[in-house]
Amino acid sequence: MVRTQANGLARDRGQAAVELALALPVVVLVTLGIVQVIVVGRGQVALELAARDAARAAAVAADPSSAARAAALRATPLRPLDVAVATRGDAVTVTVTHVDPTDVALIGTFVADVRLTATVTMSREPP
Repeated sequence: MVRTQANGLARDRGQAAVELALALPVVVLVTLGIVQVIVVGRGQVALELAARDAARAAAVAADPSSAARAAALRATPLRPLDVAVATRGDAVTVTVTHVDPTDVALIGTFVADVRLTATVTMSREPP
């Protein structure tokens, strides 16, 4: 026989376990979503660095396209990278693109891969 107290504590037994069981999947999904956003943010920062290094290399090289590609590949471990170089007058513009897979567990099935792009323009210097 279960004794009931005046404030109803016996009826509330197990309530915390039920609330945890209901809330835990939501908390896990939100946490994994935050992790995925951080991973994509890291990729964007790495791509910005690669674009800046590639633009700097293209600005001082006799062959801007090959110098930019080599510098972008050295600057980041992200693969594959698409490096586009445009030279207009005394400026060189480098655009680096990467498709970042959303591979965090559970989140990757709901979110498509993210296309990251970074563009940097620098003045050309004589080689």
